[in-house]
Amino acid sequence: MKQCIQAILKLTTYTNYEIVIIENNSKKKSTFNYYKEIQQIDKVRVLTYPEKGFNYSKIINFGVKNCKDSEFILQLNNDTKLLTPDWLQKFIGFAQREDVGAVGARLYYKDKSIQHAGIGIGIYGLVSSMLLELPKNIHAYFARECTIRNVSAVTGACLFCRKSMYEEVGYMDEEHFAVALNDVDFCLKIREKGYLIVYNPYIELIHYESKTRGYEDTKEKKSRFEKEANYFRKKWNQIFEKGDPYFNINFDSNSTQYQIRTDKI
Repeated sequence: MKQCIQAILKLTTYTNYEIVIIENNSKKKSTFNYYKEIQQIDKVRVLTYPEKGFNYSKIINFGVKNCKDSEFILQLNNDTKLLTPDWLQKFIGFAQREDVGAVGARLYYKDKSIQHAGIGIGIYGLVSSMLLELPKNIHAYFARECTIRNVSAVTGACLFCRKSMYEEVGYMDEEHFAVALNDVDFCLKIREKGYLIVYNPYIELIHYESKTRGYEDTKEKKSRFEKEANYFRKKWNQIFEKGDPYFNINFDSNSTQYQIRTDKI
């Protein structure tokens, strides 16, 4: 978290913003010491999430509802590091358009290979970030990694939109997507209202993925994920049947690299 906050404060060139940290059941004394230190800065506010346990959708909704004076909201994981100084200008440039519902960024793994370049529906039978592990400075199919374009969804690790969008679509689904797929569901609800989801690769961050919670590596976590995945498939069955509108039928759905499929269509 400290690295995330420091990068924002150091690099961000747009000055009219506020950082709202949602404290969710932290235990380390060093975390609370850092809160005391960082709140000396006028731009930083810490809110304590009142419930026990982890429900990502509830935490985000709690944060959004407590940003009462904000016209725009950026969901940002604390395991990220900003690379682009004018990121907020680039976000707002699209998010203020009436036809745009949400905007996402290009996220890298620590080794600078791609972790997120938009999300495809039906990839590997569910959903996936596209162009996974594509090395930095290597062009993908028609340079999709560095092309501003419409996508079906973007990751909640870095998702920018008007606050009114949450209100219009009913916020993130706290009941059915407590941990996984809540960001994709949120984007699809936005698209269902007729808005576009934009991937802007000129906003760049490093995402130290899953360092905060860990991976789906226990029986309980796997069971919870499968339940959420099954509900997601059922809810958005029509999209699975028709196919992602931004993923050509001639591409292999078992790859994130926009590879031409070799089986018969």
